[in-house]
Amino acid sequence: MPSKTTKKKIAVSRFDAADYLDSEEMIAEYLAAALEDSNPDVFLSALGDVAKARGMAKIAKDAGLSRESLYKALAPGAKPRYETVRKLMDAIGVKMTAQSAAHVG
Repeated sequence: MPSKTTKKKIAVSRFDAADYLDSEEMIAEYLAAALEDSNPDVFLSALGDVAKARGMAKIAKDAGLSRESLYKALAPGAKPRYETVRKLMDAIGVKMTAQSAAHVG
């Protein structure tokens, strides 16, 4: 006679990076890491995570965009204009800088 085994269910919650973006330093490091990836969708996704952490409505307002425009700009495969990305960065409170690849560790 086959033995009965009890299967235990494990509760798993979905990871949301926005839950951990709670300081200026964390946000800056997160965006810097996303910029290192050659896939532009990674950076747009990271911007979306930061916007979510800060409040999508607030970031949209501060950037002078509608919420719908913000969601479209951050969607995978989107190709937002530089001006839009710059407005989002300003609304989030971070800036991009450039440095020589020779200085990258």
